[in-house]
Parts: sequence; C-alpha cells; structure tokens
Amino acid sequence: MKVLGITGGVGSGKSKVLRFLEEEYGAVVCQLDEVAKELQKNGGSCYKKIVELFGTDVVGPDGELDRGHLAALIFQDEKKRKQINEIVHPEVKKWVKQDIEEMKSRKVPLYVIEAALLPEAGYEDICGEMWYIYAAASVRRERLKRSRGYSDEKITRMMEAQSPERVFRSACQAVIDNSGTFDNTKKQIGERL
Repeated sequence: MKVLGITGGVGSGKSKVLRFLEEEYGAVVCQLDEVAKELQKNGGSCYKKIVELFGTDVVGPDGELDRGHLAALIFQDEKKRKQINEIVHPEVKKWVKQDIEEMKSRKVPLYVIEAALLPEAGYEDICGEMWYIYAAASVRRERLKRSRGYSDEKITRMMEAQSPERVFRSACQAVIDNSGTFDNTKKQIGERL
C-alpha cells in the first residue's frame, strides 16, 4: 500500500484532488483535521485531557467541547496552544498509524493523508511521498470567492496565516499544479502514481 501525503494552501483544490484519488485510484482519504475533531469529542482520547487542562468552562451544555470558546482561549495564549497541540497531535498520529495498519490488512492500494499543515506535522516518517497541491494565488482567490463567498480581506488573512509556498515546496517530493484545467491535474497525478 502506498501512503501519500497531500498538502497545499486554502483554495488550491485539495478536496477535488482527494475526491479524484478516491474515485479513480480507490484511495482511502484521512483528513487530519477531521480525525482531530473526532478525537476531541466526548469519549474520544483527547477530550478528558483537554477538560483537565482548561477546566469545565470549555464544555458546552451538550457535554461536548465548546470549540469557539476553546479557540478563543488558545489563540490568546501561545502556551495553551502548545499544550493543546501536545495533547492532540500525538493522539492523531497514533490513530492514523492504527488506521494505516487496518487498511493494509484490507488490501487498500492507496492511503492519503491530507492536512494544510502537513509539512509541520511530522508525517514524513509515515508518508512514502508528499505532494504539494499548488495553485496560483489569483486562481485560489477566485475559487474561494466563487465557492465559499469569501471577501478579499478574509482570503488575504487566511493566505497570510498559512505557511509560505517555499515551506510546502521544500517539504514535498512533488508539486501538482492545479492552476489550470482539472484534466491537466489528472494527467500530473497519473504520471506520479
């Protein structure tokens, strides 16, 4: 089984690439943000540790973490952000490793790990190869306006908050240029796989 890491900036078209890999190559897609959310739910491996760290103030009336309140706390405090990352990241990585073993036993041909912050997340030892899904900034802006209705200001803030292009390019073994037609993107993917 090939384990592939996919990363790229907001609006680069990662979701479309992931769908294509599922449909065309039988890939199992693992989105690290979704795994982290699941593990932070009540009963998940991170929930109790987060409540112990932040107190019951971060628990909403439904018994789940109040993600908005938690986000406000960690974005104001670098130490707290580091502490929550020290809880969540190892648990996510542990879950992914177990899932990979499970999918290997099911003879899945391709396992794809996706995260915007994949270069910083330390998955080089798990991924056989990492791909940067690239799209020109102007293309990304247009996509985000059209698909999500974002304003220029919001798009600028989001792009500035992400890693610079050079970080993605230096961490990845391949660059898939998704600026043009998707047929062109499919061709590049086919050549790499």
